[in-house]
Amino acid sequence: MTFLKRYKNSILEYFNYCIVGISCAVIDLGVLNGFLYFFPTNHPYWLSFYNSIAYSLAVLNSYIWNSKYTFKVRKNKKQLIAFIIQALVSLMIANLVFIFGLWLFGFIYIFPIWVKTNLAKVISMFLSSTASFIFNKFIVFRKKPMEN
Repeated sequence: MTFLKRYKNSILEYFNYCIVGISCAVIDLGVLNGFLYFFPTNHPYWLSFYNSIAYSLAVLNSYIWNSKYTFKVRKNKKQLIAFIIQALVSLMIANLVFIFGLWLFGFIYIFPIWVKTNLAKVISMFLSSTASFIFNKFIVFRKKPMEN
């Protein structure tokens, strides 16, 4: 059995997950930059707060679309609780990477603050969404052996 045949479903799920992820990224970056435009700051507390709200709205979008479109499962209470837990863990990863990125990029003086903030955000989004995919695929939306 070739690699593609063996992992076809996983590859398609990841592709679909990425498509949904693009919509989540638009929401996440849009909300964060909206906050930065209307309420500019470089204080880590407020940046974490803005990031948390932006991330939470993107996660809500992710749950709706990934449960229907990517993993094609019926929603239930146990799954919702698992999704919330993974979302909180992914949010912690996102905020830690985001704040660390802001700190690290703070030493680079040639970029304006909005560039540093968005660079930190993109790295944060990549790492937290990768963790989120792993959690969702193997824990939250895991299919029972008979469902494959």
